[in-house]
Amino acid sequence: MKTRPPNSESITCWRKKFLETFFSNVLHGVLDVSSDWRLHDRHFSPLLHSSLHVSQLTLCNMLQGAVELTAEHNHKVLENLAASLRVLKFQHLLSCDQPIRRSLVLLLHRLIHHGSVSQVSMCSWPVPDTVLLILILTMSAGFWRSGNALACHGSPCGLCREEDKAQSQQSAQEGAERGCNAERDGSGVENHKRSPKEADACMTSVLSGPRSPPVQNPVCEETSSEVPCGHSSIQGGSSPCSSSEQLSCHPIPRKTRRWQKPAVGRKRRCLRRSRGHYADPEDLYDFVFTVAREDNSGLLEKNRTTEGENTENWTSSSPGSPCTGHAGCKKRGGPAGTLSLKAAHRFRSVSTLELFSIPLTGETCRTLSNLLSSWVSLENLILSYNGLNANISCILSGLRALSQHPECRFRVLRVSDMFSHMPCMELVCCTLSALPQLHTLSVSFDLKNQLEGSRPEASPSCSEAEIPESCLEVLEIRFPREPLHTALLLPVLKASKSLQQLSLDSATLPCPQELGLLLEVLRECTPNLKKLSFHDVNLAEHQKEVLLLLQDPGLQEITFSFCRLFESSTDEFLSEIINTVKRNSSLKSLKLPGNRLGNHRLVALADIFSEDSSSSLCQLDVSSNCIKPDGLLEFTKKLEGHIQQRGGQLPFTQLRLFQNWLDQDAETAQEALRRLRAMCSVVNDAWDSSQAFADYISVM
Repeated sequence: MKTRPPNSESITCWRKKFLETFFSNVLHGVLDVSSDWRLHDRHFSPLLHSSLHVSQLTLCNMLQGAVELTAEHNHKVLENLAASLRVLKFQHLLSCDQPIRRSLVLLLHRLIHHGSVSQVSMCSWPVPDTVLLILILTMSAGFWRSGNALACHGSPCGLCREEDKAQSQQSAQEGAERGCNAERDGSGVENHKRSPKEADACMTSVLSGPRSPPVQNPVCEETSSEVPCGHSSIQGGSSPCSSSEQLSCHPIPRKTRRWQKPAVGRKRRCLRRSRGHYADPEDLYDFVFTVAREDNSGLLEKNRTTEGENTENWTSSSPGSPCTGHAGCKKRGGPAGTLSLKAAHRFRSVSTLELFSIPLTGETCRTLSNLLSSWVSLENLILSYNGLNANISCILSGLRALSQHPECRFRVLRVSDMFSHMPCMELVCCTLSALPQLHTLSVSFDLKNQLEGSRPEASPSCSEAEIPESCLEVLEIRFPREPLHTALLLPVLKASKSLQQLSLDSATLPCPQELGLLLEVLRECTPNLKKLSFHDVNLAEHQKEVLLLLQDPGLQEITFSFCRLFESSTDEFLSEIINTVKRNSSLKSLKLPGNRLGNHRLVALADIFSEDSSSSLCQLDVSSNCIKPDGLLEFTKKLEGHIQQRGGQLPFTQLRLFQNWLDQDAETAQEALRRLRAMCSVVNDAWDSSQAFADYISVM
């Protein structure tokens, strides 16, 4: 297929990877099946053969793949995907017509609601079709319109129909049992005088069910295609609907039975429907389309049904809505506001949602916030370059409501964008105050927002919010060239006793004392810290603090990436680094990319593995350090000598050499790499240093 998969190091089964790529190429027409007689055979289906091995699928452009997969002749292919597929990606989507949307609905319903998809990703959609975006988000959250039959060639989903049938039979048996119990209770004392034969007859009627179909409530029959008939269903990983969200059509209150089900991984029951009263397939799309459609009247949205014209209420915010009307998340009337969940039915939902390079409007953010507020199966949310700005508060409101749910599983939040609406540390404090159960928090911004007065008007300063004790294990902050104020980071670290990994990127140190204070706080407040990373932080004048970090007995991995360590240092500083690492037996990984090591400093680093060293260092990263082939060869020879002195025992297992000047002498570089690979794993690339230097000069 003439392709090289990215991240080939992580591929564990090449057969599976080949068949997965093969499936994608056949589906999207990249591979012409008709041109190969082995594949162009009416007894053989390439899609069917490879579908069992597909765990990740990407749909692009006009969603032609969705139309092909939902075609009748690919029914078995779709069944296989429902069992094998875990990640569903949408990339470079375009607007599509109604028939394609129908195919997409069927595909999402089968792969998510009745399948095994756990992650939905949408990438690179500069001008998103709001209707299509809301459709995918809503179905990923497990929501669908109550009473609507999912149409597949004019008939409802077969799995839903089977579950409805089983549910109807169960309901009929329960109804007969209640009737028998009511008759027994109503007879009073006479009931105790009933003969054994009469009692047996009563039990027989319960077990066998009613002899004639149960009579439906007239109101229920008229609206069976629009509202639930007294049923409540618990979504896989969701909570039971509250009483205010039940749209019962029975005038007489009666006790309903709650079904206790596992929180995740169970297929959802579709709503029971009256025979012959399935809803018009068009209603499926009306339900989603009205979510995002602007309606200045702010009143009602009309939805066509097979019974006639019925109206449906859409409110900008239902009771308990996560959005509180602060700046950047103002309520509006009409269907363009928050999605009303009253008329929605819940199915199985995904656990990971990723939105990359998709602009999200205020209306879309409010809809997403409302979905998040009850999306209890959600574990990971990744929002990258969505232009959120003040709308980040709306997203946090939905997540705050979600965190209060007893079955909440939300653990990972990653937010990255071009501009920061508020200082990074304020956003971190705000997020941890709202979501103390988070395990991973990543906040990344490229530039500061130049617009003054753009903070939310009604929200207090997040830096003053009290941070409860959190479960945070990983904290990653990429500052848009902001000063690192340890005073704001201090309460976060004090509340994060379980912190194991801290990464600080592109921060500036306003004064020399800031880094020392940070190290002191880390020692006192984070006893479980194992990984510490600094990227693009100028540490040229902080040699003392660097040495203190390298001798910390608790740290197992330290990264100084593009930190200018040796910009103004002497050889004495390098010797102190080597001696410190030699005495540290707990450090496993040292990463020094982009620090201008050069040949002579690389050769000196080989002394870390000398005979008198107690170091347990396994991984050394010296990428982007102006290393030339002759320097690498000298380092290799010195390392070989240390191994011989230690009797062939060396803990060193991996050397990373990306983006060095190894192309200047290919023969010497190949000899050095060959000898290195006999001692450890070497990870490098074919990098053109001359072109890179030309690019560097061009932007100076």
